[in-house]
Amino acid sequence: MRQAPKRPPSPRSASTIRSLELTHRGSGRRRLLASLLGFAAASCTSPEPTPGTERPWHHGPEGFRNPPGSPERGGSFADWADFFWRRLGRREPPPALPPGHVRPAGEALAAFERPERPDALVWLGHAAFLLRLSGRTVLIDPFLSDWASPVPPLGPRRFAPPPLGTAALPTIDLVLLTHNHYDHLDLPALEAVAARDRPVLVTTLGVSAYVRGLPWRAVHELDWHERIEIAGLGITALPAIHFSKRTLFDRNRSLWCGFRVEDGRRIVQTAGDTAFGPVFAELARRYPPPDLLLVPIGAYEPRELMKGSHCTPEEAVAIATTLGAERLVAMHWGTIVLTDEPPFEPPERFRRAAYAAGLEVDRRALVPAIGEVLPIG
Repeated sequence: MRQAPKRPPSPRSASTIRSLELTHRGSGRRRLLASLLGFAAASCTSPEPTPGTERPWHHGPEGFRNPPGSPERGGSFADWADFFWRRLGRREPPPALPPGHVRPAGEALAAFERPERPDALVWLGHAAFLLRLSGRTVLIDPFLSDWASPVPPLGPRRFAPPPLGTAALPTIDLVLLTHNHYDHLDLPALEAVAARDRPVLVTTLGVSAYVRGLPWRAVHELDWHERIEIAGLGITALPAIHFSKRTLFDRNRSLWCGFRVEDGRRIVQTAGDTAFGPVFAELARRYPPPDLLLVPIGAYEPRELMKGSHCTPEEAVAIATTLGAERLVAMHWGTIVLTDEPPFEPPERFRRAAYAAGLEVDRRALVPAIGEVLPIG
């Protein structure tokens, strides 16, 4: 195999939108191996940019990179070594769940099985959501497994169960994946959903290599600011401030993003896994405000280490106010311990920040329970 060129994977068409018809082959283990080998092959044979076109800023010489002016992660080698040692070497009992943190599964199922198919949102824990919009059911970053790790039982384990297992999910029309991390791209969950429903997958550049071989109806990879229409829904990939890594050899070889989902009446947007930076003011100038914005509020300590990839609860509110969101929904907390802050600190800081920003808590700034149904409208 030739040495991988020092550039991220480039799109395969002039429009930089790739639509791939993929077929289902082999067992789960073979599919995982095929995904990793397929990604390695893609990285080694990335085509050059179309002659006469300028490479976007985020297509950097060493891989994808964050927008200009974004915060950068800090910390010394010793700081990071200590952080990872605490994550891997210290086993603490899972935190106790407060009453009502996870709602009964029947609530979500009842809402999505109503014959009128109302627009609704259900938090499945962490950054995973079920979205019903214009009669279409969208699954976002479905982390539903017990472990966010390539080698369980090493790595983070969820302490709050999902309200629905993959077998109990309603029929899925569309899956959105923001990036390749294990707490967002959950291969067992995606295998089950793809095999059962054959949904359309929309993701960003390079991510489809990790799920190659699953029986998607179609796969679309979007670069930042690219838009596609699917079954009456407009899907736009948006910049985020983060990074990608799933193996020892693929850091920033695939892109990361947020998404806007529009049906002509409403706009639902996920900020994705992100820090806070000047790019959100740019997005506010470029796009109308979302009606509903999903913002991450957890995984922010130690601050020096996390500032380049995860926002604080206060910064999550700043993202929402910068974008002019009508309502915001807290996510990326209360499910799995990734970093050092107390597991149930983020919502309290989020509520205080929302109140200080003039956002009415529980009406405009929402902290749903896992499995809670939020009407959209």
